[in-house]
Amino acid sequence: MAVGLVGAVLGGGAMLVAAPASVSAPERAKIESVVRDYILRNPEIIQEAAIKLQSREIGKVVDANRAAFETPYKNAFAGNPGGDVTLVEFFDYACGYCRQSVAVVDRLIAEDKALRVVYREFPVLGPNSEAAARASLAAAAQPGKYSAFHHALFAAGRPEPATLARVAAAQGITATAETPEIAVELGQNAQLAAAIGVRGTPAFIVGDQVFPAAVSYETLKQAIADARARRK
Repeated sequence: MAVGLVGAVLGGGAMLVAAPASVSAPERAKIESVVRDYILRNPEIIQEAAIKLQSREIGKVVDANRAAFETPYKNAFAGNPGGDVTLVEFFDYACGYCRQSVAVVDRLIAEDKALRVVYREFPVLGPNSEAAARASLAAAAQPGKYSAFHHALFAAGRPEPATLARVAAAQGITATAETPEIAVELGQNAQLAAAIGVRGTPAFIVGDQVFPAAVSYETLKQAIADARARRK
């Protein structure tokens, strides 16, 4: 995308400077030369423009598929069920950054009584991640089980088979095999992630903003405020 943008900008200064039709060819050439020299001296503006363009396009994808992103699988959500802003998190139980993000998300939920958080299992780190995701979705199918299982498994460390079995037993989760319904959910989550260019975890969606990596409490809090302001 950035390469195409460079070509568009450097190949036609008129795209950035709309010269009147009355401008002579020498004057037009001079304008384009000034624009070209400025860009070459400040190449970072190309990356900034590319990021803004990409963000705008991803925002359109989120808007077009908002219901799919923000509708939880059964009880795989937290916070206010009728919240005015929804934070979506794609996560993997084997992801250390996801584990660190638990406290951030919990703090946001505790402080913002109008926030809803939707959790989307996105097991990208191997078979243990997939097994943990299946157990998590099994927990989501049982009222009152999801949050406790979610926190207990992250607190236990990486989801090795013995660890997963111990946590699942302690939380009363028994159906951990992949059912057709769970397979559909995991496949849909993978498709949704791909649609916005997310390949790893964690990733967050708030309003039209997508954060494809771990971000701070302050960043997510501001994104929530921005999303809420746009609703007014």
